Amino acid sequence: MAKVKRSHTQTPMREQEAAVRCHNFDEVAFGYSLEEGQLEASRCLQCKNAPCIENCPVMIDIPGFIKAIEDGDMPTAHAVLSKYTNLPAICGRVCPQEKQCEMVCRLGRSKKFEPVAIGKLERLVADWALEQPIEYKEVSGEKGRVAVIGSGPSGLTTAGDLAKLGYEVIVYEALHLPGGVLTYGIPEFRLPKRIVNKEIERIVAQGVTIETNVVIGKTITMAEIMEEFDACYLSVGAGAPNFMGIPGTSLNGVYSSSEYLTRINLMHGYEFPQYDTPVQKSKNVVVIGGGNVAMDAARSAKRLGAENVSVIYRRSLEELPARVEEYHHSVEEGINYHWLTNPIEYISDDKGTLKAVKCVQMELGEPDESGRRRPVVIPGSEFIIDADTAIEAIGQGANKVLLDTFPELATNKWGYVDANPETAATSIPGVFAGGDIVTGAATVILAMGAGKIAAKEIDEYIQKTRQEMPV
Repeated sequence: MAKVKRSHTQTPMREQEAAVRCHNFDEVAFGYSLEEGQLEASRCLQCKNAPCIENCPVMIDIPGFIKAIEDGDMPTAHAVLSKYTNLPAICGRVCPQEKQCEMVCRLGRSKKFEPVAIGKLERLVADWALEQPIEYKEVSGEKGRVAVIGSGPSGLTTAGDLAKLGYEVIVYEALHLPGGVLTYGIPEFRLPKRIVNKEIERIVAQGVTIETNVVIGKTITMAEIMEEFDACYLSVGAGAPNFMGIPGTSLNGVYSSSEYLTRINLMHGYEFPQYDTPVQKSKNVVVIGGGNVAMDAARSAKRLGAENVSVIYRRSLEELPARVEEYHHSVEEGINYHWLTNPIEYISDDKGTLKAVKCVQMELGEPDESGRRRPVVIPGSEFIIDADTAIEAIGQGANKVLLDTFPELATNKWGYVDANPETAATSIPGVFAGGDIVTGAATVILAMGAGKIAAKEIDEYIQKTRQEMPV
């Protein structure tokens, strides 16, 4: 057989032109065709001891599904994916593959080649599967009943895996739509809600029940949950916004990224007046932060019509935590960056509305506890940026609605649930926890990884408990 000549670069994915997409909320990337996917799949080395599997938080058989794509066998490719993940179309879009599976790809580590585009191939298979008929299943619940609190990626993963094992699972969601951060946090142009809805529909088809508008601790107490169910998984996320607390934070025009993105994504603010959720019309927007949420807020503001959108980040480009792809897309769309800069005051007009942000310039000093060099203020470096809207995207704290009504549950010094990372077990038998409520704000795939651990441990806990019960 003739030796296959592999391309040095990844098969490109077609995208909307930047000049067009910065005026709409349609998805940026169009996805691979089958032919493009097969071409990219042919680049895979099919390693016997594939490091990409070990570096995937949900341990997908990556060479397995990629080989099926190369063969044009999409049903098999989807069957392989389905063994490991309940949300492949979502992960294929928002998972930071470049820092996980693709980072250790042996092809990419040769230095002459780019790694295999694993995420884009996962999206190809998942999108194909979403167009296939759904087979709804009934779950007897004979193995037990489990409550899942929160319908974000971690909760949905746990629910889907437990349903596959034969458990009756009820997911409780505080908002009026399921999906958690997938629905309220990530913009349409990066993760279309039709994709989220279809993925959730397939989890429901496995026998999972989702009840919305249920606030645990208010609508139902944890005592009632523990009485009614054999086990419970807490995955309520980290939804309490953090603020810098600088002067002027209470001015009109200063938002948390949580509020700003929730208005746009969950409440369809970008489609006002068809949806009755107004979003402030802005001319000059500043976004404080350097993560993916900051990118989402900045790019959303641009699409809402802002003339000037600037990201203020206190470190340099080299330390930027956002995905490289998101940063590149933002630059193409005209987002400006103020590196080594930090706001110190929001300045008001005579009506209590934001008109400018006072900033200082920074330089990088010695490394802090995160290992990154600590930003240090340069004396006398103050300057002003005109702004009628400021969006703080500097992280989120633990969701306190449930925790405040459940004081028996142990938390750590940051206010997150104290759970064993290897078992998801908390201080209370039968109560497990994972995702952002344990780790703080993290990636979708890491939350899913925690959900898979929890499903396995909950199954073992319930079966062990039943075996120990007196006959």
